Amino acid sequence: MMSLAELQRRIDHGDLSADDAIAQSCAATDERDKTIGAFVCRAKGARAASTGPLRGIAVGIKDIIDTSDFPTEMGSTIYRGWRPRADAPVVMMLKQAGATIVGKTTTTAFAANDPTATLNPHNPAHTPGGSSSGSAAAVGAGMIPLALGTQTGGSVIRPASFCGVAAIKPTYRLLPTVGVKCFSWTLDTVGLFAAGVRDLAHGLAAMTGRPELLPGAASSAPRIGVVMQDFAGEPEAAGSEALRIALAAAERAGASVRALALPEIIAEAWRIHPTVQQFEAHQAFAWEYRVNYDAMPPLLRGRLDESRGTTPAEYDEARRIADRARAALAAIFEDIDVLLTFSAPGAAPKGLASTGDARFNRLWTLMGTPCVNVPATIAEGGLPVGVQVIAGFGDDAGALEAARFVEEALARG
Repeated sequence: MMSLAELQRRIDHGDLSADDAIAQSCAATDERDKTIGAFVCRAKGARAASTGPLRGIAVGIKDIIDTSDFPTEMGSTIYRGWRPRADAPVVMMLKQAGATIVGKTTTTAFAANDPTATLNPHNPAHTPGGSSSGSAAAVGAGMIPLALGTQTGGSVIRPASFCGVAAIKPTYRLLPTVGVKCFSWTLDTVGLFAAGVRDLAHGLAAMTGRPELLPGAASSAPRIGVVMQDFAGEPEAAGSEALRIALAAAERAGASVRALALPEIIAEAWRIHPTVQQFEAHQAFAWEYRVNYDAMPPLLRGRLDESRGTTPAEYDEARRIADRARAALAAIFEDIDVLLTFSAPGAAPKGLASTGDARFNRLWTLMGTPCVNVPATIAEGGLPVGVQVIAGFGDDAGALEAARFVEEALARG
């Protein structure tokens, strides 16, 4: 994979020109995307910016995020050829930092669960995950060093785990969602994919102008609380093994590790996530669902059909539960630095009929907390499996620092 931080270092030291760095990404994409299918469309003759911390960095944008230079089709025939007049603010943040947008990456239709044809870069017989399928696959295949995705349930962390890349779902609203096709305004979060945790930190710091996100000289040993999320069901063997390996490595490196039982209100929040998501989805997709019903992607249309009876009272109660759960979770972070849990039930499922299960992700999306996927092991079939580092609301720097600690501990073995 391409390391964003290493490319920055080489460009800053004059060992590589910014234009050559872009050319390397374009050449890698020319070669590898023929089989992976991570891009919907690409720029012709992409050039590097002359200034900015991300000059020479090629970026892919999930195709539910508005771009003035490319169509935004959202994986749906309803928006085929649709061209926004303006870039979404998050795209402009990248451009202002000097990044070069080289194309739009595939998304499941409307970032729901109707799969794309994109293949897993480590084993083409398996899904890359979703809904940010193309972004995860493009970084995992070494085509580009940075990509944007979105998460409403588990659409950043899960495909990152399946494709063996680092990813961050930042704190809710750290990155703006204006100009991003809405699914659920309470949940939708823009996230980043990169080769490693250090790369995520450099990318997010450059976009947001927050130097506190940059990695320090050394990461300190965190206090880790391990949560199994029993309310979400049992993980598969590969998921359990990834967590075991990560915990053992963190303990050997000096981290304090202890098991935590989450309060019942947090389990209840996990249960009501679909209520919030689907109630808001009916409003977010009102035009598509009412005016273009037959053209709606079938799996999403079926979910909307099934949830038509959700009442405002049920939605309001779900939001009250979520608020109480967030308060309970904040209290837990008074005694620990981060939580560690599964990024996905296991390795990527075989075939393209499903993008996998978000049951170990959706609680943390509802809580709005920063989450980082760290690749932890390789399962049968050469399929990566990651673990998820979660910090308190607003502590994106702490999430990245602890994730880097776990990443470095795993590298030492």
